[in-house]
This record gives sequence, C-alpha cells and structure tokens, in this order.
Amino acid sequence: MKAGRLKQGRVGKALLGLAAMALPMLAWAQAATAPATAADAEPAATVPWQLNLHPGVTQTSQAAYDAHMFAVWVCVAIGLIVFGAMAVAMFRFRKSKGAVAADWSHNTTAEVIWTIVPIIILIVMVWPATEKLIAQYDTRDSELTVKVTGYQWMWKYEILGEGVEFTSRLASDSNAMRQSGQQPTLESNPNYLLEVDNPLVLPTDTKIRFVITADDVIHSWWVPALGWKQDAIPGIINEAWTDIRVAGTYRGQCAELCGKDHGFMPIVVKAVPKTEFRRWLAEHKAAQAPAATVAAAP
Repeated sequence: MKAGRLKQGRVGKALLGLAAMALPMLAWAQAATAPATAADAEPAATVPWQLNLHPGVTQTSQAAYDAHMFAVWVCVAIGLIVFGAMAVAMFRFRKSKGAVAADWSHNTTAEVIWTIVPIIILIVMVWPATEKLIAQYDTRDSELTVKVTGYQWMWKYEILGEGVEFTSRLASDSNAMRQSGQQPTLESNPNYLLEVDNPLVLPTDTKIRFVITADDVIHSWWVPALGWKQDAIPGIINEAWTDIRVAGTYRGQCAELCGKDHGFMPIVVKAVPKTEFRRWLAEHKAAQAPAATVAAAP
C-alpha cells in the first residue's frame, strides 16, 4: 500500500509539472489565435480566461512583452530539463528495478555547471532588458508634448504649444453609482470607475513626450497598455514618452495613494489616426480661443 501511494504521488507530481509547463504554451497559443480586428475599440482590454499578457501596442510595452515571453520560454526549457531528469530518475532508477543509490555527496563538475549556466542565462536576459530600459527614458525627437498635472482627484492635460488644455475626472454615471449604494453590473456599467468625462486624445504612430507633475500631493499616472507609469510629484517634472501603434481606447488609474478619493481617478487615453487627431485638436483650439481672448483683454 505504501509503495502504491508513493508511486501515485510521483506520477501526480510528474503530471502536475507537465501541466505547469503547458500553461505558457496555452497562453502563447491564446495570444496567437486571438482575433485582432479594426472594430476592437479596446485592444488591451482583458478577456475571460486570459492567460497571458497582450502583445504591446507601444514600443515600450512590446519590449516588456518580448522580455516576458523570453523569460517564460527560458523557464519552460529549464522545467523540461528538470522534470525530465526527475522522470528518468524516478522510473529508470527506481528501487523495484534493483537500483542502488550512490554514496557520494559532492560533484565539483556538476556544481560548476549549475553555477555558470544560470549566470550565462541572466546575462543573456539582462543585456536586452537594460538596452530597452535606457530607451524608455529617451524623449528626444518627440513630435508632440503633453503636460499632465495631478490634482485631488482629477487630471489636467495641456497640449503644449497648441493652446489646448482641459481637465479629466470620473464620469458622472460612475460617480453617481458609487455614491448610490447600488451594486454595479457589467451589463449596466461595463467600465465602472474606469470612465472619464474628457478622455485624452492622442495620435497614433507619433512619438509623444509627457511631462508629468502634481499640484497638491503625489499621484502616479499609469496606463498599463502604454508600458510604463510615472509619479506626479509637486514641484518636480518627470518625463516619459510613448508611440501608440494601434488605435483604440486604453484605460488606467492613479497608482499612488493620494487621499480619500484615490480610487476614483481613472485615466482614459483614446488613440486615433493623425488626421482625426488634427481635427480634434482644431475643434478644441477653436472652442478655447474665445476664452483665451477674453482672458487676455485688459
């Protein structure tokens, strides 16, 4: 009975290991077969039973996705080697076949190998990651600059050099729902606490520089699909950049505890083709021009 239980335990562990190694392959297959259509308004939105990250929609998020997948496949290779060695040891050299355990306790060659090989793997992984990390902070050659200012509890956006600025705060329906005591549902409010009154509209295929600060306390501007987040600190200007390659709506939130309504500072970025962005910019410039003229009058 004891031998039978041990055997079942070994088989169970082997099957569990195989299942764990199969998950990355299932995740990769899911990403590879996921339909990508122009009608998809939110390319980075999560889907039911999602197993993997979405492929990046910016250079930075794609670099993060590539690094993630590279690490996953390194782990798969290591898992195959380790579980393969365990399977061979358990089934080929089991006691019932007359195997006798060796009585040595150290092997210099094996210890050198399992020390050097991980170092090589880490170097191979660190080199491209460091290169991409440095590129993440290179804001040179930007075609557009957006100033982001955090307030309790909203965001202010300024398209520098264009005379366009506006605030963005939690949408009224989400705000009413959260204060009503009712239970929101996916059908009635699919973007509960993630919708705003004025989204930030940006052009696709454009290198956009962000200068980020705050007016009162520390906030953090974070849209996961862009591949980075940046703290908004009073008195300090932080920089970041993005180049959105896929049109659509991308959502985020303040990622720094900033007071009682911290959880109600959503961010919505709407990426549109350059022609549509220029039309949106012209409309907002025209709408804000009279206010600017009145303010300038003595």
